[in-house]
Amino acid sequence: MNDSSRTQGLLICGAAVLLGLVFLSGLLNGAWWAVAIPVGILLAFVLGLTFWVGWTIATVQIEPEPSPDAPAPPESGAASESPEQS
Repeated sequence: MNDSSRTQGLLICGAAVLLGLVFLSGLLNGAWWAVAIPVGILLAFVLGLTFWVGWTIATVQIEPEPSPDAPAPPESGAASESPEQS
């Protein structure tokens, strides 16, 4: 692991602690935004994820499976050609 990855990890941990302290201080002061902002962000994330799953399901391209009663299509390639004789 190189130093830049370690530094980025420490910055992420520091930001998480700082945001946790801001959230806690907002709760202790009785500020409505301390709950409203994280809940709004979480709601936007969940709704975006739900939309993405729905869009993926709605637009997926699926090839139908062949019917067991239908004959298999002929195979093309070298196996169907007759070999040359010298």
